[in-house]
Amino acid sequence: MPIHRLRHILTNTLSLMLGLAIAATPVLAEPPPGKGNKGGGHGKKGQDSEEVTASITLTTAGISVSAARSIAIDSGYRQGSYKPLPPGIRKNLARGKPLPPGIAKKMAPPNMISQLPRHPGYEWQVCGTDLVLIAIGTAIVADVLSDVFN
Repeated sequence: MPIHRLRHILTNTLSLMLGLAIAATPVLAEPPPGKGNKGGGHGKKGQDSEEVTASITLTTAGISVSAARSIAIDSGYRQGSYKPLPPGIRKNLARGKPLPPGIAKKMAPPNMISQLPRHPGYEWQVCGTDLVLIAIGTAIVADVLSDVFN
């Protein structure tokens, strides 16, 4: 087998493994309202609300939604430039899932990309009003930063 073919297979395998590792990272947010613990007292006592808020806003992509929004504004984003996805497609846009069919591939603005965290084997895309980190080889969603462009 030619060396370039082996290199291609190895690169794709490593990208897939990295994508799966990122997708398998536990989510640090609380369950949606009406789901999970109903105040059973299992939380840590005496924990500052600032610490909890900081851990919830941290994302797999290495940037918070508010920081990404600030970068977008500094990069010249104008409110209303992007239209939200239809509800049916938006609910299928989730971490660890493939990019839903029917989403036009839109790269994030280059002057914004230069300020976002870099992840080898991944690219930043705009899906509606969300900023999404996508694995290049598999089109698996690594992280979704909701309403950055809203």
